[in-house]
Amino acid sequence: MKALTWQGKRSVSVEEVPDPVIQEPTDAIVRITSTAICGSDLHLYEVLGPYMHKGDVIGHEPMGIVEEVGSAVTNLRKGDRVVVPFNISCGSCYMCKQGLQSQCETTQVAEKGSGAALFGYSELYGSVPGGQAEYLRVPHADYGPVKVGSELPDERYLFLSDILPTAWQAVEYADVQPGGTLAVFGLGPVGQFAARIGVQRGLKVVGVDPVPERRAMAARHGVDTYDYTRSIGDELRETTDGRGPDAVVDAVGMEAHGSPVAGFAHQALGLLPDKLAQKAMETAGVDRLAALHTAIDVVRRGGTLSLSGVYGGQASPMPMLTMFDKQLQVRMGQCNVRRWTDDILPLVEDDADPLGVMDLVTHRAGLDGAPALYEKFQKKEDGCIKVVLNPGA
Repeated sequence: MKALTWQGKRSVSVEEVPDPVIQEPTDAIVRITSTAICGSDLHLYEVLGPYMHKGDVIGHEPMGIVEEVGSAVTNLRKGDRVVVPFNISCGSCYMCKQGLQSQCETTQVAEKGSGAALFGYSELYGSVPGGQAEYLRVPHADYGPVKVGSELPDERYLFLSDILPTAWQAVEYADVQPGGTLAVFGLGPVGQFAARIGVQRGLKVVGVDPVPERRAMAARHGVDTYDYTRSIGDELRETTDGRGPDAVVDAVGMEAHGSPVAGFAHQALGLLPDKLAQKAMETAGVDRLAALHTAIDVVRRGGTLSLSGVYGGQASPMPMLTMFDKQLQVRMGQCNVRRWTDDILPLVEDDADPLGVMDLVTHRAGLDGAPALYEKFQKKEDGCIKVVLNPGA
């Protein structure tokens, strides 16, 4: 089959790889009809290369048609249409029963000290082949895949794989009371949905991003938007009686611009042998923290920071004095996808499309177009906000 493979820093290519096969009784094989490029994939493209291996199949936002199931899978059959969550969870361990599927004890990557295994996301998360491919082996298919209807287009459902539940969890963790103000830093795909979910819940939502096309998209959905400037803290305090927003969702993460020192660290990591680079990431501060530090400054006293953007440094400096003095709450982590999908499914099937799932994709291509679109997405060129790949095209 054809699959998109990691070849090196800022280098991906479509290659012929072996077709996946059933390995465990709880496996399923899914023929991929749509799969998206996520902002988190850019971390593999740029920063997390030391944990990647040449030829790794990447991608973790897939959906498609079940082609084969293992003997223990009784909830699915050939021909079912499913969305595949990006984290692999069993549904029966202690953590899954707590609604913490991203910490699944059955698939935890203990040798790396990581949580649940993820599709297509480096040796940190199990080196499981990903979904930017024609076919995907889905472990724990007796629990993970979300069965959906056959009438609506893929894009109604596709984002249940990652970015919609991630945004939903971010807003849940922000815990803004009715009538309150939610600020969203970063209006990429997760930020877009977090802002729209806030609007759908009746909150006052402000979105902050330096890219005009992203601000314009958010504004179409009732979000007050701001450029990311040095005065953003003062601007947001002016709109909230001098206090600041009740909560800030940081949907930016380690790829944020605005920190030349961390930018240099990212580049330096790419020059080290993998083992040395891994050690550096596990002991040093390599994240670009400009957006996060601004969020800490902006949020009101007693407010909440909800982090959905991915960070990768173990010793990135944080302003603990300020955080303690402001009595901030901080919630974060990989999304527990299956905890939220039942809540979100009726909204994506609603004819009114209240979360605007049909107004997110800016670029589409077959698998062969993926390498060029990775570069375009990473450089934020041509208004590229969300890319969907159709392997059968």
